[in-house]
Amino acid sequence: MARIGFIGLGDMGQVIVPRLLEAGHEVTGWNRTPGKADELVAQGMHVAATPAEASSGADLVLSIVTDAAAVRAVALGEDGVLAGLPDSAVYADMSTVSPIASREVNAAFAAADRVMLDAPLSGSPVTVRNGQASVMVGGDHGAYERIRPLLLDIGPKVSYIGGPGLAVQTKLSINLLLMVEVIAFGEAVALAEKGGVEREAVVEAILNSVAASPVLGYRGPFVLEGNMPEKPLADVTLQQKDMTLVLEQGRLLGMPVPLASSANELMNTCRGMGIDSNDFVIAHEAYRRMGGLS
Repeated sequence: MARIGFIGLGDMGQVIVPRLLEAGHEVTGWNRTPGKADELVAQGMHVAATPAEASSGADLVLSIVTDAAAVRAVALGEDGVLAGLPDSAVYADMSTVSPIASREVNAAFAAADRVMLDAPLSGSPVTVRNGQASVMVGGDHGAYERIRPLLLDIGPKVSYIGGPGLAVQTKLSINLLLMVEVIAFGEAVALAEKGGVEREAVVEAILNSVAASPVLGYRGPFVLEGNMPEKPLADVTLQQKDMTLVLEQGRLLGMPVPLASSANELMNTCRGMGIDSNDFVIAHEAYRRMGGLS
């Protein structure tokens, strides 16, 4: 059993923490909005008043928050993780942020003789619940080896990518692929519909074809009438945040990312149509409207 501090009890925290509790770990959580801890407390999680308090006495501290500003605040703030992290512990941030921001936090921890890793998770609440999520880790390899058994309690696929920031760099590439794949699915379905194919028929055909994938397996059926989830797995705005990070990386590295640009524009289209509160697979509806089907 390990003592784990967990910072950020949003949609992902709500499914990660129960897996850690089920594995027998003692978890102390913190969230900016206290009410989000209620269900997890009922499952055995302790609650801390600050990230520093959640980190005090921990073997491992995990965080998963919205963006780089939030990571800096919870990690380096006056009552942040760094203020309470024992020298024997490891801090692993699972957020999707830019490699530059992650390395800045890593450097601040190193300057204080503490260890920080970037450890983004690839998956949705669905894949985490089903035990199918993967975790990538960047930073000190020895620290990675120490916490790997604990990360395996979150998901069965844990891999070391390389030095600081390289795991979040990889996560952005994976999200680029995922985004383009889901948007291309919406485009393909809408094209078939425009040609006279029933939506149910083309979705079934795609999911039974060589083009099928895990993400289309659980997200594809959302486009069927009445199947769109009331609570998105990742809404348009959240997913577009990742695409802006990809576009920024492309600019900084001098790397062309034209499909990321197209995906970003489709998300702008969804926002302009006022359908952005939905899961980003709603791009299918945007194509339908642009094609005169809705």
